[in-house]
Amino acid sequence: MRCNRKDEDVPIYDISMPVYYGMPVYKNRAEKQPQVEVTRNYEEGVRETRWLLDSHTGTHIDAPAHVFAGGMTIDGLDLSLLIGSCRVLDLTAAKERISATALEGQDIRPGDFILFKTKNSWETGNESSFVYLDAGAAVYLVKKGVRGVGLDALGIERDQPGHPAHRILLENGVIIIEGLRLKDIPAGVYQMVALPLLLKGAEAAPARVVLCAWTI
Repeated sequence: MRCNRKDEDVPIYDISMPVYYGMPVYKNRAEKQPQVEVTRNYEEGVRETRWLLDSHTGTHIDAPAHVFAGGMTIDGLDLSLLIGSCRVLDLTAAKERISATALEGQDIRPGDFILFKTKNSWETGNESSFVYLDAGAAVYLVKKGVRGVGLDALGIERDQPGHPAHRILLENGVIIIEGLRLKDIPAGVYQMVALPLLLKGAEAAPARVVLCAWTI
């Protein structure tokens, strides 16, 4: 897919997960699988389906209400934070977690939306040992003044008690995107559009996330 900007032909990258029954789900929990029912199969010339989805299905965006009772829900997010430049960082060398030490020396600037490319993007499923973002890295990113963080796993942390990375980021207004697919995306700066479904009152929502390699 490509787009045009002032006579410049540039690629568009869809970094979202496809949604279907049997797709990778968080820790392979059966109850998180999408359920699809065909309600009309071309009777009167049309086909219609009913989908039952977890709000954290596939590529999705978390709102503060995910970890804070009474926190902002997905319909309250400022979409201007989800449309604009982003920076893909190659952390494929990270073996277990992304730490503050791993981020030192990386080109991270105030206002950046950082997408972390790790070995997760090569996994066919959702392994329980996926690379995650630890609390120290979350603190580091908040201090750097980023506006958002995206990771190529269905969770930004694994089994950390109290979900500290989520809490540190969300309480400081940093948006979280989970379930990205960055295998074929070179490190660099892109223009991003990441729009969650407008689910009123939801703590998260599936999203279609695309990058455009415009020259910045």
